[in-house]
Amino acid sequence: MGFEFVTKLPTPAQIRGQYPISEKIRQLKQQRDQEIQDVLTGKCKKFLAIIGPCSADNEDAVCDYVSRLRKVQDKIADKVLIIPRVYTGKPRTTGEGYKGMLHQPDPEKKPDMLTGILAIRKMHMRVIEECEFTCADEMLYPENYRYLSDLLSYVAVGARSVEDQQHRLTASGMDVPVGMKNPTSGDLGVMLNSVVAAQAGHNFIYRGWEVKTTGNPLAHTILRGAVNKHGDSIPNYHYEDLQLLLEKYSKKSLKNPAAIIDVNHSNSNKQHEQQIRISKEVLHSRKVNPDLHELIKGLMIESYIVSGNQKIGGDHIYGKSITDPCLGWEESEELLYTIAEEC
Repeated sequence: MGFEFVTKLPTPAQIRGQYPISEKIRQLKQQRDQEIQDVLTGKCKKFLAIIGPCSADNEDAVCDYVSRLRKVQDKIADKVLIIPRVYTGKPRTTGEGYKGMLHQPDPEKKPDMLTGILAIRKMHMRVIEECEFTCADEMLYPENYRYLSDLLSYVAVGARSVEDQQHRLTASGMDVPVGMKNPTSGDLGVMLNSVVAAQAGHNFIYRGWEVKTTGNPLAHTILRGAVNKHGDSIPNYHYEDLQLLLEKYSKKSLKNPAAIIDVNHSNSNKQHEQQIRISKEVLHSRKVNPDLHELIKGLMIESYIVSGNQKIGGDHIYGKSITDPCLGWEESEELLYTIAEEC
């Protein structure tokens, strides 16, 4: 019963002081943050592709994967802005299983949070230095955000966290876009309320401090599908779903109405190969409706080097997901070119 206090962890300021960013990273992040902001506010007409592994489990494989994205980005830069997914915390429905590099820097060893904090910071820094991409990560724990806040250009709040008060309030103090996913129930009102909360300023307790935030005008929605009472997946990427979201947005006094469509998870029923078809359908809906064209700012895609997924341990395949199944590289590259042609 009760808590065992294992290790007193360094503060984010201490970790950032131990592993400071270079001037190159600082300037690149500033530039990337502005580019992404311009897309979400409508100033820039490019389309976002938030793409990468379900979980970033191996630094070398992640950097290899992102280096491939870099080559594609250079070819489609006039149409598409790529934001690599480098997700270091993995939410688990039952609490069981691999929880990401933050918990287990080596998936086959026991949790080690201090080593994990260092590992995820080093990995994000390496990605930026080698590939000139600032990336997206999921905010699994609000109090850990500042370990990476000087490196990230996009933050996602997951379906299981979107109703949590601390996630919403922490998002209100961020200076980068925060995407709020619809909850697993599919309730769009819950998702939009989280955006309302994140766009407002608040006073609250954060890491032992009383803090005050001014609100985040770049908070927006992410449709990821839902699950009904029988456990069946219910997609919400169809034209009618996008139109409904547009109507609900119109009833809220929100800044910069914007939505990202997650083409995996319950939208694909975790059938990863369906992400290609779903992406094309969303792009078509966006093309035939000018209002949806303005609302839908990008797609979120799960992709890695090798298609599918695998269990931890045994004959490990380099660049293959150890959590949800992902598109392989060849299919992903082709999909990115398709997005550039269609958006």
